[in-house]
Amino acid sequence: MRSFQDESGRTWVASVRERPGHDYKGRYSFVFALEGEEGGEPIELADVRWNSLRTAQRTLATTSDVELRRRLRSARGRASSRAFG
Repeated sequence: MRSFQDESGRTWVASVRERPGHDYKGRYSFVFALEGEEGGEPIELADVRWNSLRTAQRTLATTSDVELRRRLRSARGRASSRAFG
């Protein structure tokens, strides 16, 4: 898990989520949640995925805060378009 601040100064926690199932290809993805917001639905960046937990965690650990903010914006945009589409 990694904490970072968005452009508004709110603190987010980025983590890795495993998608259950029999297909192991692209099973892991980033998930973003507002820090301290219990019961809030995490936002998943489902179109960027990894085949192994180790690779996903290494990517998260080495991703810059700037890149995490960019990916959060992308995930939020996709989540809102799905809600209205």
